[in-house]
Amino acid sequence: MRKIVFSCVLLLTLAACSSDSGKENDPKTAKTEPIHTLIFLDKSVSVNANKAFVAQKYQGAVNEIIEQNIRNKGDKLDVYFIHENTSKARALSVTTRSEMDDISSANATDREAAQTSFDLSLGREKTAIRQRVLQQLAAPNPSSSGKETDIWASLPVIAKANETGATVKVYYLSDMVESVYRAGRRDFHKTPPKDNAQAEEWAKADAGQLKQYTIGSPDISMILPFAPNASVKENNPAVTQYWQTLFQELGAGNVEEQ
Repeated sequence: MRKIVFSCVLLLTLAACSSDSGKENDPKTAKTEPIHTLIFLDKSVSVNANKAFVAQKYQGAVNEIIEQNIRNKGDKLDVYFIHENTSKARALSVTTRSEMDDISSANATDREAAQTSFDLSLGREKTAIRQRVLQQLAAPNPSSSGKETDIWASLPVIAKANETGATVKVYYLSDMVESVYRAGRRDFHKTPPKDNAQAEEWAKADAGQLKQYTIGSPDISMILPFAPNASVKENNPAVTQYWQTLFQELGAGNVEEQ
């Protein structure tokens, strides 16, 4: 008799564990880390986001970024301008408010109603966020800050986002041509890396003085404003190689060029 009772208890315990595990694996009930999205928009004179090709590419990129990363309550998106004062150039900050009701014990009808309500609320938020980001994309920069391109200054911004514990995703809508006139800085307009080997050498040397910024392991996308038929002089592959190497040296996860 004791063996029978023990067996029943054991079966009930296993069933409960299996049920809890199923809830964790259910994409509609599972809790996920919030995503902190950082978009760096190049507002230096070397990038014209109002040119037809650039505008189309960047508008499509913004749509995709929002669709992928705005999913749940607490997801955050910040937009910074890249220019002479990048780290102090936050132009937009929004956090998602839409929240999915707890449907773990709901019936099928209530589940569907809750999902529909959440999808509608989240869709409205995505539309509003998309409009605000596109407004910043089209905004001109008439000030003198557009004369320089300080991409290094984005690193402390990434490091601060990393401190929150969120999943950080970083997007540069930029030509990635670092151009700072101060001593000890790179000016790729004046002196770009001559080839990939030099780009990697420079990036590894620069990483030594930039390791103070703990950026974590974010995925980084460099979305360049160049047409497919752009010349090497315009779209220098060694410049991209510099950034791929630098970000990887600092611990970034996936680094891609688009």
